[in-house]
Amino acid sequence: MDETTAPPAAEKTAPPVDEALLRSLTPGVLTILVRRGADFAAAEDAVQDALVEAVRVWPADPPRDPKGWLVTVAWRKFLDATRADTARRRREDRVDEEPAPGPASAVDDTLQLYFLCAHPSLTPSSAVALTLRAVGGLTTRQIAQAYLVPEATMAQRISRAKKTVSGVRFDQPGDVATVLRVLYLVFNEGYSGDLDLAAEAIRLTRQLFAAFDHPEVAGLLALMLLHHARRDSRTAPDGSLVPLADQDRTRWDTTAIAEGVRILQSALSRDRLGEFQAQAAIAALHADAPTAGETDWVQIVEWYDELARLTDSPVVRLNRAVAVGEADGPRAGLAALAALDDSLPRHTAVAAYLHERDGDLATAALLYAEAARKAPNLPERDYLTRQAARLNSRGSG
Repeated sequence: MDETTAPPAAEKTAPPVDEALLRSLTPGVLTILVRRGADFAAAEDAVQDALVEAVRVWPADPPRDPKGWLVTVAWRKFLDATRADTARRRREDRVDEEPAPGPASAVDDTLQLYFLCAHPSLTPSSAVALTLRAVGGLTTRQIAQAYLVPEATMAQRISRAKKTVSGVRFDQPGDVATVLRVLYLVFNEGYSGDLDLAAEAIRLTRQLFAAFDHPEVAGLLALMLLHHARRDSRTAPDGSLVPLADQDRTRWDTTAIAEGVRILQSALSRDRLGEFQAQAAIAALHADAPTAGETDWVQIVEWYDELARLTDSPVVRLNRAVAVGEADGPRAGLAALAALDDSLPRHTAVAAYLHERDGDLATAALLYAEAARKAPNLPERDYLTRQAARLNSRGSG
């Protein structure tokens, strides 16, 4: 083959932007803008504009200091928007001096950003959305897809949330408990669309863990890791639910379990017990058992007693009734259950399980069928329906 017939050389393409890097830099860039005097809503808009610019520019011309580049571009975007708005002339006078480009400050104000996004004036859903956007660096479209709502709806929710917190002083102390509840809400959303919210919650909690020395932050991270370690075993190939006792424990992520236990033990050694540490301790006892039959239910009951003392939650007491049924027998579990409001979610399903353990299959079958009708989602409804059918077939066999 001569030169005239040789195929053209393959055109080189620039590597795509590291999306994970952009998302990790987002909160730090946003906090710098707010520290410089930008209100939260305007700063967040400017950062998003800078991220779009980075996706366009970086593949061909990657910066030496990515964070410094984003800060410089976001600040310019903020100034441009400020100058264009005649109603903000006074603020323009205050922020008109643009800092010279250079390495970004190493000071990490991410913690204050967590507090701001979980401000008590926000509804839980708004706090979650704002956290994913401002701290997580996700786009509005990604968040909308994860929560299965129209993008316009999510955009309005985020816009209202930004306006709500724009007047909040950035140096005010925040409530770590509120931040942790927001992150736990994100984790419990699990997996929706193309975004693994559980993994995203773990990433954000790791970030908080690195920035904030608090045993409950460690407890939440441990809890997430221990629960996430069982993810692959929770559903069968057909998508049906697999209860904990029936899960294939060889599919559990032992690395995540070991890390979760290590973090939990360090937190517990500080003797400042909180609800997430107690929940993580229960999860660790489940993870530590080689088989379901070797689970230390007596210790689990003791941890549920601690958790009930900390939270006074009826849901905790419901789960405790299950543990009592395993530790002391189904009738003891039913006695604990009788003290609870039967309108609690999953109360009927727990009653069905304990009656089955006690040998009352007819009552258990009826309760499983009733619980299926009350189930909050299709996989749980299908599982409970199968339990009812299983017991009915045994009764008629």
